[in-house]
Amino acid sequence: MNDQRLIYLYLLSFFFLQFNLAGQELVPTLPENVGVSSERINNLNQVLQQYVDDNSMSGAVALVARKNKIVFFDAVGKSDIEKNKDMKKDAIFRIASQSKAIISVGIMILQEEGKLLISDELGDYIPEFKKTTVTEPNKEGGYEVVAAKRPITLRDLLTHTAGIGYGYGRSKDLWEEAKIQGWYFADRNEPILETVKRMASLPFEAHPGEKFVYGYNTDILGAVIEVVSGQSLETFLQNRILTPLGMNDTHFYLPKSKVSRLATVYSSSNDGIVKAPVGGTMVSQGAYVKGPRKSFSGGAGFLSTAMDYAKFLQMMLNGGTFDGKRIISRKTIALMTTNHLDEATFEWSKGTGFGLGFSVLTDLGLRGEYGTVGEYGWGGAYHSTYWVDPEEELLVVYFTQLIPAKKINDHGKLRAQVYQALVD
Repeated sequence: MNDQRLIYLYLLSFFFLQFNLAGQELVPTLPENVGVSSERINNLNQVLQQYVDDNSMSGAVALVARKNKIVFFDAVGKSDIEKNKDMKKDAIFRIASQSKAIISVGIMILQEEGKLLISDELGDYIPEFKKTTVTEPNKEGGYEVVAAKRPITLRDLLTHTAGIGYGYGRSKDLWEEAKIQGWYFADRNEPILETVKRMASLPFEAHPGEKFVYGYNTDILGAVIEVVSGQSLETFLQNRILTPLGMNDTHFYLPKSKVSRLATVYSSSNDGIVKAPVGGTMVSQGAYVKGPRKSFSGGAGFLSTAMDYAKFLQMMLNGGTFDGKRIISRKTIALMTTNHLDEATFEWSKGTGFGLGFSVLTDLGLRGEYGTVGEYGWGGAYHSTYWVDPEEELLVVYFTQLIPAKKINDHGKLRAQVYQALVD
């Protein structure tokens, strides 16, 4: 009897230890406990598996949480088809533009500390941007380079209204000559600040504030963080966001001990999917394991897991805290997740605006997909996506490694499966 009692006390102590470590944050629960149907949400696994069976993607990991509790967390398919490796829930993915949200929060941390204002001019921190230029079409069908109508602000960068693209606009010849095109920086043998400084001399695609132009804005913000903090972007984010949130598997470049967990990149083709090449280009495996490890791309450089990214999103959903640690204030999050577009419009999707690092749903009917007004999110070039729905206390993370992704409608079906499972 005494032995049984000791075992019972040991198990009870172990339970409370695990409970305290979890901090009541992002722990699994029976879906019905938070207004989700188990039967309905589990149908998501079958829907995603069908894309694997059809050879439309290699595999994926999806995580759905509501009211701080995980109601779905599963992996389908393979992380490496050739090696017959099953996809695991702790697989590490290249998340590309999903890096942008984390860097945007980094900028807002610096504003909260009084070290900058997002209304500040970019040139105050990187002098090369004090005077910039823009291309305008001419009568001959070419372009002319003119002075920008006003200086670029940090807010312009956060909202992608600085007029800075990815080097494929009217003056793409000049950007190509400068060897700055596309979002992929992992193979660059120079610090991000040096690359950004060289951008300043090139003509941009639109005048500040006049147009939504998706591009190097967040890479530039990452360089601003380095200037203001006096630290590398990697160090700053590690100290201020990643470590406090327990995002232990989020890196710019992968430690050797984690290489086996990195999912393989595949590309859509006419005959299903094919493995992307090893070479250092946007459509490749990338230089995240072997490479210079010098360029910390705030715009598209991070690797992460579904659980890590969910912790970040839960912090946002919690009003700036996670597991007892405050990262930013609830008023900062309110500012970040409201539509900031005025003259500029978000042309990719109706009923959508853009905040400080996130797209924001402004009209459910115009967009024509499941969701809730006020929902915010984004995605990545490797076909990953995420969103947060504050009204429903809901977050969704979906990671796969598919670039380019053609003739696949998994994002729409993911959204439908999540919302049809809500029953409260």
